[in-house]
Amino acid sequence: MPGKRIAVIGAGVSGLGAIKCCLEEGLEPTCFEESSDIGGLWRYEETIEDCRPSIYHSATINTSKEMSCYSDFPFPAAFPNYMHNTKLMDYLRMYTAHFHLRQHIRFLSKVCSVQRCPDFSNSGRWDVVVEVEGKQENHVFDGVMVCTGLYTNPVLPLQSFPGISRFQGQYLHSREYKTPMKFQGKRIVVVGVGNSGLDLAIELSHVAEQVFLSTRRGTWVWNRVWDYGMPIDIALITRFNEALGNLCPNFIINKWAEWRLNKRFSHLNYGLQPKHSFLSHHSAVSDDLPNHIISGRILMKPNIHEFTETSVTFADGTEEAVDVVIFATGYTFSFPFLEQNPCVLDSQHSMFKFVFPPHLEKSTLAFIGILQPDGATIPTSELQSRWVVQVFKGTCWLRQ
Repeated sequence: MPGKRIAVIGAGVSGLGAIKCCLEEGLEPTCFEESSDIGGLWRYEETIEDCRPSIYHSATINTSKEMSCYSDFPFPAAFPNYMHNTKLMDYLRMYTAHFHLRQHIRFLSKVCSVQRCPDFSNSGRWDVVVEVEGKQENHVFDGVMVCTGLYTNPVLPLQSFPGISRFQGQYLHSREYKTPMKFQGKRIVVVGVGNSGLDLAIELSHVAEQVFLSTRRGTWVWNRVWDYGMPIDIALITRFNEALGNLCPNFIINKWAEWRLNKRFSHLNYGLQPKHSFLSHHSAVSDDLPNHIISGRILMKPNIHEFTETSVTFADGTEEAVDVVIFATGYTFSFPFLEQNPCVLDSQHSMFKFVFPPHLEKSTLAFIGILQPDGATIPTSELQSRWVVQVFKGTCWLRQ
């Protein structure tokens, strides 16, 4: 008896794991990938494509290889602990070949719409329309796994920056940044202190006349290398620490983490002191930021107050002449192919355990990798996919 047919949308790290989990449980996955290759976010391209995420040439993972692999396919021993994006792509290609996943992927296939079938309340099935070579195809699937990730739809909040319309310099979102070459000798403001903002500020400081790093609320900064040279996630993400964290009140964890991070460098003295506690927001990762601040390559600044034609005024009243502004202001969810119905996905993007829309009559739609875990994405997405395929098969039921 043939297994249930499952649509997997996206062939990045989450989509590849979803395909394999379906195959392991006797389901029949078909993965639709709008671009021409696997990899999603981690496949570097010189040009920016609307259909897929975009990374800069130097992008390196922030989690160690030991903690980032699929459960049954470790990274080669020769690979470094923290890998450049090209190494991660090599790994994904090896994984895809080893488990024969490519035959289940349809490339250059754009998913146009995903809608419930008329008999959804009984069957749980979905009508999926896919565009291939300019022609639309209609398919019916028993379940849908959305694996499109977080980094396709950039947030560029220009309305929050008075005077940006009269600024005569260049401004762009970090998604558009590839290499530092064309910014030689420029005066640059990077807005935002997430991982991308810190990476870009550090890289640009080697070629720019001056880099300013603007932050509205500060951030706590981890480094990849922990005590005795151990990767930080291997040292801290352990069963013992998880059990200890469940026993300790949050204020004790906050105090300890903030003490350890300030022991490396004072966030207050370096202009990074957050307005929030450690556990209340996602932290950033950077090995080199303190060195670049203390050497003057990067100057910390508060939030931007206003733009003029050639300069930026900051909230502390200081004004700096600038040529380029890079907004590392993050991304937002975007699922344009889903039917606009609050039962499918409400305006708050409510999801049970970050995976299942809670209001559907049948739990046959799932989102994989649509979250920012404290650790690595690959094993997190794989665990989500294992759970989802059991729900799709009917061997596992959701409990509120």
